[in-house]
Amino acid sequence: MNRLRRWAWLPALVLVASAFGTTAPSRNESEPGPPKPGAGADFSTAPRVNVDKPVDLVPLYQRHKRIHGLKPFQALVDAAPAGSVLRVPAGHYAGPVHLKKPLTIVGQGEVIIDGGDKSTVFVIETNSATLRSVTITGSGDSHDSDDACLNVRGHGNTVQNVTIADCLFGIDLKQSDQNVLRGNRVRSKRVALGVRGDGIRLWYSNKNLIENNLVVDTRDMVAWYSHHNVYRGNEGRRSRYSIHFMFANHNIVEHNRFIDNAVGIYFMYMEGGGARHNLISHATGATGMALGFKESSDIFIEDNEIIYSAIGVGSDLSPFQPDTTIRFKRNRFAYNGIAVQLTSELGGNDLQDNVFEGNLTDVFQAGRGKGDKNTWVGNYFDTYQGFDRNGDGIGDTPHEHYAYADQIWMEVLEARFFKTSPVLELLDFLERLAPFSSPELQLRDPRPRQHKPALKTLGNPS
Repeated sequence: MNRLRRWAWLPALVLVASAFGTTAPSRNESEPGPPKPGAGADFSTAPRVNVDKPVDLVPLYQRHKRIHGLKPFQALVDAAPAGSVLRVPAGHYAGPVHLKKPLTIVGQGEVIIDGGDKSTVFVIETNSATLRSVTITGSGDSHDSDDACLNVRGHGNTVQNVTIADCLFGIDLKQSDQNVLRGNRVRSKRVALGVRGDGIRLWYSNKNLIENNLVVDTRDMVAWYSHHNVYRGNEGRRSRYSIHFMFANHNIVEHNRFIDNAVGIYFMYMEGGGARHNLISHATGATGMALGFKESSDIFIEDNEIIYSAIGVGSDLSPFQPDTTIRFKRNRFAYNGIAVQLTSELGGNDLQDNVFEGNLTDVFQAGRGKGDKNTWVGNYFDTYQGFDRNGDGIGDTPHEHYAYADQIWMEVLEARFFKTSPVLELLDFLERLAPFSSPELQLRDPRPRQHKPALKTLGNPS
C-alpha cells in the first residue's frame, strides 16, 4: 500500500508537464511559427508601474518634543488655495509637511522647518509646485525608511535656494521627471561617511535639471535607472561619490567642481552621455579615482581638468557594448598617481588632444600586449623624448610607453606601496638599460604634440 502511495503523484505530474507543453511534438527551428513572447517589445516606451511604497509620515506628536511648541507648517500649506503663492513669514516651524497640490512656497527672511529628528520632514507629492528660500532640517536617521529632508514625488516641480542641513538623505526624487533643483545647499548628518545618506538622489527619474547646488559632507549623489538628466554648475566636497550613475543612460555632467571626494564621477552600466568642462581634484585615498567606468559604453569625456588624484581614469570592461567607444578629448591629466588605468583588454578607448603632465604614471594597461587596442593620437606628454625638426608642433617619432619594472607593481598589488621608491627606480633603470624581460607596450601615440596646448577647461577658461 505504501508503495502505491509513493507513486500516486505521477498522473498529476504528467498533467502538469503536458500543460507546459513538454509533450508537444518538436518542430524544425527554421519553420515559420508564432512569434516568441516579447518579440518586438519596445521597453523604452513601456509604462512603469509605481512600485514605491506610499508616503508614511510620522505625525508631529511622535517627533521630538523640542518642536511641539512650534507652529505647524502644514497648517499654512492647508490654508493656501491650490495654484496660489504662499509667502511664509520668517520663523521657526514644525514639520512634517505633505504638499499634495500645486503651490508656490516662498520664504520671507529666515524660514526654518524642523522635522524633530524623526522620519522625513517635507514631501512634495504633486506636479508644478515651487519651494524656494527655506531651510529644512532635522530628519530621522533610518535608512530603511529613507528618512530625508525633502522627498519629491511629482513632475515639473522647482526646488530653489533651499538649505538642507542635519538630514540623512537630502533631496530624494522618486519616479519624478522634469524637475529643477537649483541653488540648493545640502549637508548630511554629522556621522561616519558610510552611514550618511545621499545628498541628491534620483530613482527612476528622468529629464531633471540639477544646477548650481552645493553638496558637502554627504555620502553620494546618485542616479539609479534615471535617464537624460543634466548636472550643471554644481560643487561637491568631502563626500564619497560626487555622482554615481547606475543603469542611467544619456546623462550630461558639465561645468561642475568636485573636490576632496573619494570618487569624482562613476559611470556604472551606463550608455550614452558624458562629462565636459568639469574640475575634479584630490580624489585620493585607497579608492581615490576621478573618473570611473564599469561596463559602460558610448560616453564622451571632454575638456575636463583631472588633477591631484590617486587615479585619473579607472576603466573596467569599458566600453562594454561592441562597436562603441569611450572618447577622451582635450582633457588635462596632471599630478595624478596613475593618469589612465585600463583594467580590461577590450580596447575601444579613443584618447585625442589630451595633456599629460606631472603624473607618476601616465598609463596602466592591464593584460599582455594589448597597448595597441586603444587609440592615442595628438596627445601631449611631458615625458616625450623626441624632436620636432620641421616645426609643425608634432614630434618626429611616436611616443611609446613601455612597462619595464612597472610590471612589478602593476601585477602585485602589495608592491604598489613602493612605486617610485629608489629600489624600483633602480630596477626600472636597469631594465631599460639591459632588459631581462620583454617590456609591455602600454600606449603608442604616432603624432605626439611637442608643445603643451592651451586647453579651455573649467580651471583654465581662457
